[in-house]
Amino acid sequence: MTDHHQNQSPSGVGRLLPGVAWVVLLLGFWLWGREGTDLLPGVSGPATGDMAAVGRPPRAELPPTHRPLGEAPPRRLDIPGLDVRAPVVARGLDERGALDPPPFDRPGTVGWYADGVTPGASGTALVVGHIDTETRPAVFYEVSTLRPGQKIRVVRADAEVAEFTVEDAQVLPRDDFDARQAYGPRLSGRAALRLVTCGGPYDAARHRYAANVIVSACLTDTTT
Repeated sequence: MTDHHQNQSPSGVGRLLPGVAWVVLLLGFWLWGREGTDLLPGVSGPATGDMAAVGRPPRAELPPTHRPLGEAPPRRLDIPGLDVRAPVVARGLDERGALDPPPFDRPGTVGWYADGVTPGASGTALVVGHIDTETRPAVFYEVSTLRPGQKIRVVRADAEVAEFTVEDAQVLPRDDFDARQAYGPRLSGRAALRLVTCGGPYDAARHRYAANVIVSACLTDTTT
């Protein structure tokens, strides 16, 4: 590995190394997406200096939520505002109980936690993506710039397109990371989506980022 840094993104992120910059997830975290205690809207944890880059307004006018869909695996994730059209691959947990990310040589692919909720179904679905490689940006390079009201679309195996509306983007420090706060449902009976990647300053000495970016969105429409 070389120790130089590529150009930083608008959120101030640096270089990603495989296997060292991912959220460590507890073996049962997916239960929070299905049966966990509800969190109030707008609850957020302490943020790094990158929160200023997120720049979300305190209250955005969002469309009403759509009733949840049935279960169907995701095939593609689109973020029109970022020109992202990414294939989705199912992922599980590794031997350490951490979510196994997409292969590092496929930086344009996102991973869906296949033992959890499918995007559009009731509960909280989790999708992760690399922020960059040693040589170029990856699929979630600009995900921290998403604003409330922007759209995320998931094309599903049943030909339904689940359209989610961004509620907020949080930058949560890795130290004292509260996985339940990050991934838990805010209101019951909704279909929610979390996009997860790395953020904050890159710590070259520890070979990791200082924070995780969590984008929260809820299902507001569907098309076929």
